[in-house]
Amino acid sequence: VVAAAELRDDDRVAFIAGIGAPGVLVEKLPRVDEAVTALHILEAHLGSRFTHLCPAEAGGLNALTPIGPAAATGLPIVDADGMGRAFPSLELVTPTLDGGVCTPMGFADEHGNTMLIDTPTNLWAEDFARAATVASGGIAMLALYPMTGRQAKDWLVHGALSLAQRLGQAVRRGSSTGELPLDEIFAETGGHRLFHGTVVDVDRRNERGWTMGTVVVSGTGRHGGQSMEIDFQNENLVARVDDSIVATTPDLIMVLGLDTAEPIPAEDVRYGQRVTVVGLPCDPQWRTPAGLALTGPRRFGYDVDFRPIEA
Repeated sequence: VVAAAELRDDDRVAFIAGIGAPGVLVEKLPRVDEAVTALHILEAHLGSRFTHLCPAEAGGLNALTPIGPAAATGLPIVDADGMGRAFPSLELVTPTLDGGVCTPMGFADEHGNTMLIDTPTNLWAEDFARAATVASGGIAMLALYPMTGRQAKDWLVHGALSLAQRLGQAVRRGSSTGELPLDEIFAETGGHRLFHGTVVDVDRRNERGWTMGTVVVSGTGRHGGQSMEIDFQNENLVARVDDSIVATTPDLIMVLGLDTAEPIPAEDVRYGQRVTVVGLPCDPQWRTPAGLALTGPRRFGYDVDFRPIEA
């Protein structure tokens, strides 16, 4: 793993990522050779080899997806990502804000289907890759957003993997001492506790290549008598307490186990779980007018303005 600042300007970097519904992923794990195949498709088209691989996002499996292909190819991984969190669509990355292009893109699935996708816009790339993913059963592997080392340094969210490592270490220390490490997590991220309670309802479905739905948490303690609803599309998008919105994308809305501080993703949240819901501020790039136009609540159909979590 190398820091983004260590890249040479003429290095060649690509995202390696899975695409599909996390609700399918829990039963259909992608394999390293699918990711390597996608990478080789892209390299063959470009006529050159990549020098580094990089996660497209810092959330869920895709934070770790490049590790297997990196081990198989001997390529280093860049300690950065294209979101500083996770988003459900291919165009929702910081390179898009700077004119970065998603395609050409290598695509490979478990059935041996391979494609090179080349589109005029990043949104078209999302639409075509998503349709192919649905056709192949809900999960596929991609190599995408080819960029130079200079572009990676300018475009990406630096330090995403090392931040995840520090947060993971805090959670492990907390589990060994029996104390929730929320203060340590908040000191690292600028986060805030939003709600705690018990999951009383989950409406979840795999639809159009995403895992979508709503989770309802009944408040306990100082939140007794209140209820929180969280809408998700692979990732949590909007949180409401008694019909008042308290957090929205692009800030992070995270459901954590109340006793462990382990994250509970949308595909794993279950009735009866005792949880704490926290909000973390997103990377500053997402709070710009261009960033909010791309990833704010209106992008996902909510007729509300973004309000920073710390407000």
